[in-house]
Amino acid sequence: MASRVFNRPDLDEIVVALNRPSALVELGVFLVCLFAGWLAVRLIRGPNPRPGSVLFGERVIDGVLFPVFALAFAIAARFGLETVMKPGIFRLAVPILLLLVLIRLVVRILTRALPSVPWVRTLERSISWIAWIAAVLWLTDVLPSVLDEMDEVKWKIGATKISLRNLVEGTITAGVVLMLALWISAVLERRLLANATGQDLSWRKIVATLLRTVLLFVGLMFALSAVGIDLTALSVLGGGLAVGLGFGLQKIAANYVSGFVILAERSIRIGDMVKVDNFEGQISDIRTRYTVIRSLNGREAIIPNETLITTRVENSSLADRRVLMQTTVPVAYDTDVRKLQPRLQAAAAAVSRVVDEPAPSVQVAAFAGQSIELVVNFWITDPEGGQGNVRSEVNLAVLDVLRAEGVVFPSAQQTVLVSRAPTAEPPESAPPSGAATQEASGDTSS
Repeated sequence: MASRVFNRPDLDEIVVALNRPSALVELGVFLVCLFAGWLAVRLIRGPNPRPGSVLFGERVIDGVLFPVFALAFAIAARFGLETVMKPGIFRLAVPILLLLVLIRLVVRILTRALPSVPWVRTLERSISWIAWIAAVLWLTDVLPSVLDEMDEVKWKIGATKISLRNLVEGTITAGVVLMLALWISAVLERRLLANATGQDLSWRKIVATLLRTVLLFVGLMFALSAVGIDLTALSVLGGGLAVGLGFGLQKIAANYVSGFVILAERSIRIGDMVKVDNFEGQISDIRTRYTVIRSLNGREAIIPNETLITTRVENSSLADRRVLMQTTVPVAYDTDVRKLQPRLQAAAAAVSRVVDEPAPSVQVAAFAGQSIELVVNFWITDPEGGQGNVRSEVNLAVLDVLRAEGVVFPSAQQTVLVSRAPTAEPPESAPPSGAATQEASGDTSS
């Protein structure tokens, strides 16, 4: 029955069937099959669909289930119409719907498994074009001739003879196997990481990473077998790979091993606030090769896992998520500090993010030249929410208390002494030159 449903239709018979008046009936039944497939998927999906689903897609018709249900209804309709007429449209529609199922499955798996890879879109289009070209060649009965010509192109690799047809068919099979491995690993990873936090999230992350690695390795072995490569030859490849890891790839290998060590030891977990090489932020993701740290100002740093193993890392959330913060308050020397301390403690405790245990405290830190320096100590448990904002709230609360109590802020004073130097008596001035001249001339006349 399957061969009768999916066998290649004769184009001449299809053209003749399309010219019959019953073709409009077939077209109407086919549209009903499409609507029934859409309605079935819509009812199964429910009012709250999961975004990015492989089966349901984003808009019902772009998922895998829509062509599957449409294909099932079309097959049933074809068998029903064969009792009263000779179908033509359904003989062409059923193979096309089957091809659409395969294309949609590959595209949705790629989109789901590799969401952030830029070349996925190009690969999806390439797969779609190749599939539709192969369908056209199959419908026009040209595909068998193309396969025979590809079977004539052969070459020898060691003791194995491989033809172009075997290579293409093996590549397609390998691609399908790897797609299934990526899909299964993505589904398992999503299920494992759902509703996981803290230490549990780190353990689930390492299990998901190991499952993805194992599935991809098994899929690669099947893919190589499908292409026709003898797996016994991988022993030589393994030796060469070991040498490469020992020299050129040692940093990459060290980062991968360090990633598993970090996840296993749980010294650094997703959500921890850390400081690495003067970069402080919250760990948002731990990959097998690197760790992503997001700072409070939105910047992200990609730190190789080897760096987290070999260098100093300050983890504010490893043993206790409580973080001590301080703010300094200068007051004048005539302030009643003992009376002011409990009021400042109560003001700091009233801030929403300040924890009650340990309670805030106010201590006399130092005696400066113009003021007494008080230090307000308080604790928070959510440093990822920012530290400057909570310190600002505490400072505003302290300022309100100081103004209510009439506390005077000391101001720096400087005394400048200006001394005047004693002035010297002016020297006796000489007589004017004119008078001297007159006196000299009088002496001469006398």
